[in-house]
Amino acid sequence: MRNKSRSFLAGISAEMLRRRVYPVVIAYALISWALLQIGEVTFEPLGLPGWVMTLLVVAVIAGFPLAAILAWMFDITPSGIRRDARPIIADKTIDDPASIAVLPFTDMSQQKDQGYFCEGIAEAILHALTKIETLHVAARVSSFRYANADADLQDIGRKLGVNTILEGSVRKSGDQLRITAQLVNVKDGYHLWSKSYDRQLEDVFSIQDEIATSIAGLLLNTITPIETASTRDVLAYDYYLRGRQYLNRFRKVDFESARQMFHQAIEKDPEFALAWASYADCFSLEVMYADPNPEFKSKARELSAHALKLGAELAETHASAGLANLINDNFERAELHLNKAIELNPGLYEAYYYFARCRFHQGDMTSAAELFQKAASVNPDEYQSRLLRVLVLRGAGRLDEAQDEARRAIAIVEKHLEWSPDDVRALLLGAGSLIVLGDTERAERWMRRAVDIDPDDPISLYNLGCNLATLNKVEKALDYLERAFEHGTISKDWMEHDADLANLHSHPRYAALLEKVAA
Repeated sequence: MRNKSRSFLAGISAEMLRRRVYPVVIAYALISWALLQIGEVTFEPLGLPGWVMTLLVVAVIAGFPLAAILAWMFDITPSGIRRDARPIIADKTIDDPASIAVLPFTDMSQQKDQGYFCEGIAEAILHALTKIETLHVAARVSSFRYANADADLQDIGRKLGVNTILEGSVRKSGDQLRITAQLVNVKDGYHLWSKSYDRQLEDVFSIQDEIATSIAGLLLNTITPIETASTRDVLAYDYYLRGRQYLNRFRKVDFESARQMFHQAIEKDPEFALAWASYADCFSLEVMYADPNPEFKSKARELSAHALKLGAELAETHASAGLANLINDNFERAELHLNKAIELNPGLYEAYYYFARCRFHQGDMTSAAELFQKAASVNPDEYQSRLLRVLVLRGAGRLDEAQDEARRAIAIVEKHLEWSPDDVRALLLGAGSLIVLGDTERAERWMRRAVDIDPDDPISLYNLGCNLATLNKVEKALDYLERAFEHGTISKDWMEHDADLANLHSHPRYAALLEKVAA
């Protein structure tokens, strides 16, 4: 009964905050106090009868509930005062501790070309909610796997290990925007909260804020307003969301497209810190995986520093600075920023992942294994941290642990490949773990499939060479490693500490390649 009562009161409190009742009440109280003070000082000198002051007091008291009711009924927006449609707030019990998965919003636009925008809205709400320490939020890679899925929400919730799910839809037509959001109780499938917004496109930020604030209020009994975006320019936000869509594909061919989108976002809003950070990440990831251009290294450092200047309070800007310093071999400053990112947002996967890679580059494999494990715990359905941890454990001679991790990692990779069958990185890193488990036949199938999909990507060629080296196919492994160097980048630090290449260390071709990489 206590939880049920708390849930209901939390929903009412969040709704009062969303409808801006509290600011209206406070403003009314301040204005009333000022009027009463003026009346007390001026009415007597003006010769007004005493009943006038009494009437003013009565009017002020009577007006209070009227002001509250009007604030509840009408919504003050940048587009004017509108009648506010009342959301559904169900009187349902929410299990402790509070947890939520945010699914990608469905694109209801006529052309079905706003998928990136719908995902961006959901992602902004998700990221804002992850900053609340007492709320468990399913990782993006886990919940976004259910985009356009027909599965039952209760089943999805159980698979993700959460007790509530936020789903929604977006219809965008020119400057008109209709967003519908529903919070569903996984336990019984009932709606805990539901709301539709018919607004102008420029109102998208306030809608995101209202949804996140309402959800937090309902689940955690808080009235703290939540902001979901670091820009209020709609066009800048649109370019930013397009850029994130390209960057999340994690392919060399998409880095340039992502850079163009983030550059456009910055042109529209030069103060957009997250766009600057993502712009920097494009150059950092290009250096790490594709092109060791010294200008890219400088650009990454310069852009990430500017992002920090604009948003030093954001975990993402510190993670970006950490990555930029990592690819510039400034490990001390990289770790400084990555530690700060973790302090600001303990749920930020990228901070742990880049930190682990930083320790790998330095040869601290014990710490690298721990940080890859932490990254996996923050984002359980992300495969890279688990597969790289297998590499670290095997290189350290911890074979039983490596095989246990490999079994868990392969299960996650197989699930990932169901949704992204052309993910070459997943195929090749996964093949490495299959080799550890002794399943060489399937490992070779995955390697052949990866080569068929993308035969010239440098990081793919490097990973293929590593797998062949592990299988002791020395000459063939060196062929692919040399091709990887010709097509792009190989990190000398990573190569020297990569246990997969142990079978090559005594070969003259390996020594010659290492010398070229170091030059």
